Amino acid sequence: MEQLNPLSDFFSAIQQDGRISITHIGIYAALLQYRIDNGFINPIQVFSHEIMQLAKISAPITYHKCVRELSEYGYINYMPSFKRNQGSKIYFPDYR
Repeated sequence: MEQLNPLSDFFSAIQQDGRISITHIGIYAALLQYRIDNGFINPIQVFSHEIMQLAKISAPITYHKCVRELSEYGYINYMPSFKRNQGSKIYFPDYR
């Protein structure tokens, strides 16, 4: 049950944020699932195609725009790698 807290905390944080769309929520949920599947580590190191598949997003432009915005808005900290053989790092803040 403790693993659901980050998702609940995220929903509490976005409740009054009109900038967040369903696409942002889908990507955040996919990132969180990836984090849980990998031992709840922070940061996670991911490739965009992995998260796009989980979030059911087919356009890389949409993925990168939403991840960048989630980072700009403070919901995650996105550190792009710009390397084909190294995933980007994504840090999750503690909402408490």
